[in-house]
Amino acid sequence: MKKLFNLTQSGIDELKLELKELQTRRVAVSEAVKVAREMGDLKENSEYQSSRQELERTDNRIDELEHVLANVQVITSKSAKQIALGSTVTLKGGKKDLKLQVVGTIEADPVAAKISDESPIGKALIGKKEGDEVEIQLPSGTNTYTIASIA
Repeated sequence: MKKLFNLTQSGIDELKLELKELQTRRVAVSEAVKVAREMGDLKENSEYQSSRQELERTDNRIDELEHVLANVQVITSKSAKQIALGSTVTLKGGKKDLKLQVVGTIEADPVAAKISDESPIGKALIGKKEGDEVEIQLPSGTNTYTIASIA
């Protein structure tokens, strides 16, 4: 059974853009490998070794992105009544209000307020409704928030 990767449409678009950029960069890296190979002894040619490593990293990331995109399931916020994958949530309480989007693990980016559904915060939010209180464990301690809105 294949594992499906849950992504929003914007997450899919970002991965497609990254894949296109990597495929373009791969051509340049391949050319760098070719040029370095022509320099002579490959065992002591650090430029060749470095270029090969870069090509391998690029190929691995391309393979990973192609696999994810081939097994993607688009998530959309189905209901504004209950928090689910794709929901954008505004939390009131604590020291400041939080606005978070619940996404799949691949798309998660805490700095951009995109929280994985498998993270402790995501697990605490899934299934909750507007007006519910939720306790969230943060590095600074446990805070209690009220769900102000769900979009």
